[in-house]
Amino acid sequence: MTELYLGLMSGTSMDGVDTALCELRNRRFLRVVGAQSQAYPGALREELLRLQRQQPAVTLGALTRLDHAVARCFADAATGLLREVGLTAAEVRGLGSHGQTVFHDPAGARSSLQLGDPSLIAALTGITTVADFRRADIARGGQGAPLVPAFHHSVFASDWEARAVVNIGGIANLTALPGADARAVRGFDTGPGNGLMDEWIQLQQRQPMDREGIWAASGHVHDGLLQALLAEPYFAQAPPKSTGRGELNLDWVRRRFPQLGELSAADVQRTLCELTAATVASALQAHAPTTGSLYVCGGGAQNALLMRRLKELLPKVGVNDTGRLGLAPGLVEPAAFAWLAMRTLQELPGNLPAVTGASGDAVLGGIYRA
Repeated sequence: MTELYLGLMSGTSMDGVDTALCELRNRRFLRVVGAQSQAYPGALREELLRLQRQQPAVTLGALTRLDHAVARCFADAATGLLREVGLTAAEVRGLGSHGQTVFHDPAGARSSLQLGDPSLIAALTGITTVADFRRADIARGGQGAPLVPAFHHSVFASDWEARAVVNIGGIANLTALPGADARAVRGFDTGPGNGLMDEWIQLQQRQPMDREGIWAASGHVHDGLLQALLAEPYFAQAPPKSTGRGELNLDWVRRRFPQLGELSAADVQRTLCELTAATVASALQAHAPTTGSLYVCGGGAQNALLMRRLKELLPKVGVNDTGRLGLAPGLVEPAAFAWLAMRTLQELPGNLPAVTGASGDAVLGGIYRA
């Protein structure tokens, strides 16, 4: 039986809402029927970034207002895509909304918070909505992240080659796919993805991102800064583990290297790019040493310098983006949440306990009827 599901995703870079309308058959992903990206309004993005990075005291009224504003953006993205492809809400079986993460601390506070009121999304779109995917895993002792490795296995695993997938968004997360057996899948956050580079170029040049890594390529790696950042204990910590931009941000960089202001701005950008490449490569070598091919998705796949450095640091591994396997890098995460929504609506587990550290399988999220 073939059904349509919508997946909505906004990652820790907070660029906006990525939407994918996916065709699934017999619980398996077939293809993306249509996709769209919609940027957050500037003022909303700045408010969300401040909440995520600085974790200031916030009133309940302000938090509720943000919850509704994010939901409206998500609903607008969903309805806009349906208009573009000429379909109605009645033709879509379900919608999976990741929401907007503003807090993630599964080890200390044992919680993860995503904004984007799913009841409002369901009401505005007319589509049954699945959301709040992380808490069921955390309740079972897991990290609540990463959740996409189960989808990576379903779509990208091979029975003839050991593969890995790295999603480079604001944070980078790695999925090891040593074969077709789902029980062998491992995954975890390796550390920073684009987040630090985005913060630095926004501060220095008021640009949203370093497109293709051009600015970073104009600088040089500062070894003192790189080694200070690589000494962060998180990088040597054994999986399962997850992190976020509440921990790995420019304040963290300044704490680890107080002389930051003395360096060339371009050299800092180059070093932050090297940090992402080095931590991804090190994680792959340590935890998936038999990998033959690494496939990159997320915004990092568009950074030519970062992709080149991954190839240089992993000379025995074939490095490509996921488009080589038939799914464009920017569509992997929204497609994953369309697939996870299907799992929830069919009362199937969506987590992989070996990845998250949960005590057992969990049907993820809540169901909000239109």
